[in-house]
Amino acid sequence: MKKAVLSCALFISFTTSAASFDCTKARSADEKAICTNLMLNDKDVEMTTTYRLLCGLFAMGTQGDMQDAQQAWLNHRRQCGGNITCLTNAYNSRLQQLNAMYLTINKPL
Repeated sequence: MKKAVLSCALFISFTTSAASFDCTKARSADEKAICTNLMLNDKDVEMTTTYRLLCGLFAMGTQGDMQDAQQAWLNHRRQCGGNITCLTNAYNSRLQQLNAMYLTINKPL
């Protein structure tokens, strides 16, 4: 019984902090859906990690453009509300955009 309680406590602890934002403070429908859906949670972490990595690789002007695009995307995500399909499509689209940006970077061979 103690193991089950401990496992539940660890799971709850993980799910409240795994997204790129604090799930205990989630108020909007899109944030609540992300926090309760493991696949969306994972996509949120992947998108945020990719975005932050790219921001560190580009000059200030490009970073400003990236921030504007990210804010526009967050507004679009919010419009999905709790619709899992819409949120999934939004994340897939944004990840494709970010991955395409990564491919434009000249990398050493």
